[in-house]
Amino acid sequence: MPLLSRLYDDLLRPALYSVSGGDAEQVHARTLRLMALAERRPELLAPLRSRLATDAPVEVGGVRFGNRVGLAAGMDKDGRALSVWPALGFGFVEVGTVTRHPQPGNDRPRLFTLPKSDAVINRMGFNNAGADALADRLDAHRPAGTLGISIGKSKVTPLGEAVEDYRYSFGRLARHADYVAINVSSPNTPGLRELQDKGALREILSALRSDSAAVGREAGRDLGHEAHDAAHAVPIWVKVAPDLTEPALAELLAVCLDVGVAGIIATNTTLSRSGLDQTELSYAAQPGGLSGAPLRARAVEVVRFVHDETAGALPIIGVGGLRSADDALAMRDAGASLVQVYTAFALHGPMVVRELARALA
Repeated sequence: MPLLSRLYDDLLRPALYSVSGGDAEQVHARTLRLMALAERRPELLAPLRSRLATDAPVEVGGVRFGNRVGLAAGMDKDGRALSVWPALGFGFVEVGTVTRHPQPGNDRPRLFTLPKSDAVINRMGFNNAGADALADRLDAHRPAGTLGISIGKSKVTPLGEAVEDYRYSFGRLARHADYVAINVSSPNTPGLRELQDKGALREILSALRSDSAAVGREAGRDLGHEAHDAAHAVPIWVKVAPDLTEPALAELLAVCLDVGVAGIIATNTTLSRSGLDQTELSYAAQPGGLSGAPLRARAVEVVRFVHDETAGALPIIGVGGLRSADDALAMRDAGASLVQVYTAFALHGPMVVRELARALA
């Protein structure tokens, strides 16, 4: 293990948990506050960038990414530290998941670190300041770098009104995004995964594809000409659950191909509790989504299925349990064009990002 990784694991992470009383959500909040402060001090970011960044640009789905490793949604829900993530080695950042209405999320405690299992269980419930707040922040300052925005359904919105809920968030945020991720797969909003059903998903994606074309027309006018819709339409990616059966996933992919989405993000967190260390089995009863090492094999399996089922027609962002160069290469070999990390970064620090990015460069 590199020296910096050992320092993070042995000193920095224990110190963060100590000052936060062992509360994983407090650790997250404190870390994000520090990063938000660094956002306003660009002179602090240059040394980090020189040490950690991997410059290996690649184009996927019509979008240029700084390298093949991105920050998964959930870490910086409200886009408070967008200039910091590239300095920590990420080639792109996905903020959110953002909802139309501001919402506090589920009751605490709702975030649990399982160090022996190299995993996290969360039931955050899309806690965020809302689409309007993020749009206002990006109107004031949209840093350079590839930005994805994940949008989901508000908890207060009935399933029957989900289309308009997604359309509102898309309408407020799409102009700032290099791509928009449609989250219909979180296990922490009641009923949300029902939107992966082919009928519901087609309705949502068809509406958003139409709205994306309108964004493209507006972008063309901003450039001084009436551009073809497809030239400037914002790419739409769909994030899928690892718990879908193969027939259900095949139906979802057929809809995505038919509607014309840009790609698939595989996968979200899982409801499964297999792979937990024996000393942490007590956490199996905690509701929420499991991420980290126990998800790795299933995530690779889903990526391979998506690639084979679509004959490689849909680019894939592979996410779930990635920590080492070998993990990244396995995801690439399964068919992923890009990868994302969250849990390994949170538990082991930015050297993980550098290792993955260099392996995939």
